Order: sequence, then C-alpha cells, then structure tokens
Amino acid sequence: MGWSKQFKLIVTFSVVLLFLPINTGTASGNDESLIPMGHSIGIKMDLSGVYITNDVLLGKDEWLRAGDLIGQVEDVKISKLKILEQTLSSIRDKEGVKVLVSRNGETFQVSSDSEAIKRLIPFLKDSTEGTGTLTYVDPKKGTYGALGHQIIDSSLKSPPSFISGSIHLSEIEQIRKSVPGNPGYKISSIVKDEETLGTINKNGIYGIFGLWNGSHNEVLSEPLVIMHPSDVKVGEAEIYTTVKGTTVESFSIRITSVEKEQFHFVLTDSKLLKITGGILQGMSGSPVIQDGKFVGAVTHMFVDEPEKGAALFLETMRKGEK
Repeated sequence: MGWSKQFKLIVTFSVVLLFLPINTGTASGNDESLIPMGHSIGIKMDLSGVYITNDVLLGKDEWLRAGDLIGQVEDVKISKLKILEQTLSSIRDKEGVKVLVSRNGETFQVSSDSEAIKRLIPFLKDSTEGTGTLTYVDPKKGTYGALGHQIIDSSLKSPPSFISGSIHLSEIEQIRKSVPGNPGYKISSIVKDEETLGTINKNGIYGIFGLWNGSHNEVLSEPLVIMHPSDVKVGEAEIYTTVKGTTVESFSIRITSVEKEQFHFVLTDSKLLKITGGILQGMSGSPVIQDGKFVGAVTHMFVDEPEKGAALFLETMRKGEK
C-alpha cells in the first residue's frame, strides 16, 4: 500500500485486519452523488456452516484447528450449531462417533466419543458479529457501503464464508479513549435487534455492501457529489461519525498527504480528541468530506499516533459494490 514503515497500522474494526491493494486504474470523473452517513452499525453474519474457533485437542493425538469446518456427524449433515447439539444429544455415551471435517479445501474424517465432541461446543460458531461505521447510501440504487475494508473474523483469521448478513443501527454507550500504542474503541449495542438497515450481500476488500432497507436521518439534506481522487488536496476537511448515542456529528480534520490509492489525515477537532483521544476501532467507514464533496472513508489509524489516520477514496470503495 505504500504505508510508512515508521508506524504500525491497524484496521479500525475490532475483528478485522486487512491491507488494501494498490489501485493502478484511473477513474473517470462523474457527477454521481451519494448520501454520506456516519452512523454506528452492528454487523451480523450467518456463516455457511459450523466452524472451530480455537485449536482443540479432540482425542489423544487428534487436533482440530481454528477455521476447521464441521461438515457431518455420523450420517447427519451439520449446517447449524443447533443441529450439531441435537445430533449429539441423540447419540449419548457412544464411542467412535465419526466427524467429517474440512480444512483448507481438504476433507477428512476423525472419530471420538460423543462426550469429547460435546466439549467442542464452546469452541464452535455458526455466526459472527462486529461493529463499524456506515459510509454511504445510494438513494437511486437503494444500496449502501460501509467500513472501507474487508471483515476478517478474528477467530477464523480469514474472511468468513457466509450465507446471509444484516446491518443494524447501534448506539454508542461508552468510549475507551485511544492512547499512543493502545487503540481505543466504542462500546455499543444494537438499538433494535429485529430491525435491519440493510442486507449484507458482499464482504470485499473495499468494505461490505448490500441493499438498503432502513429509514434514516440523513446527515445532509441532499446527497453529495463524489470527489475525484485527483481533486483531493492537502488541507481542511471533515469526517462524519458517531461518538455518543446514535447522533452523527461533523468533526474537523486536515488532509496531510494524498497518494494514488489513499490519503492521510490528522484529527484537528479539539472536541473529538477530548472524547476519543484519536481514531477509534469501530470508526472505520466514517465519511470524509472536503469542499462540500464526498471524498472517501476512514479505514486505518496509526497506533503510535492515534490522532493520525488513513482513508480510502470513495471512487475506489465504490468498485467493491460491483
């Protein structure tokens, strides 16, 4: 990416870490407009099976590894954790239970007693959750984009294979401030679990994308024109993000350098710095605005200097929706 070797970078999302590839293409200018958001969102994804979250010793010499997929127990196909639990309850006190496991594209069989397999349950998952910031809504297409980077499940250490997903409005309840060497984070909860803002159709290198189906309070009364990367300049700008409740606020930043695939900035808003100490985990996806145009989305922070960060051009992010 061309990141400075003088600093460590982390993705500002509690469960992900990904470096974005260099974009060598030249985007053409356009007058497309999007609504900049900045709302804190809760993210839910139903995985495409039941996965091991930690390395676990199943038998005397049989290790299951984090990221392994449990495909079948005896003759029962396992697609949800509930099915696995029901299957094990029906074969109590049985030895030589056959388990079909997939790892790195290869499938193999292990066997153990039913009680040992039951002890795996705390180390299994069929869903994943996280938090982040909603970047934009396209009012014409009825779509949205968020985060500006890919979700990497922390226990699986890979982009999760999922069958469905949703985003939900979340409320910031507390802030753990960032300090040099120790990134802060937002403590939040979903406002209404049964209400979704949209579906998750894609988890790509430029963010998560899907259909927008939620009502919302617009950050601006009208959508903003997307700024071409070549028009972004060093100087004053602002970000939209949420640091209390569900209220989106505007905070001042200064863009300090513009590169081919990203731009760097520093937080200059004294109110925001007092509350957060710098960029927080969960702030990735926050829209960046300059001269009344939509520039991009916050994606990274500098761990040793948390008031400094990096952002992805919105034109680049939009390619992830295709």
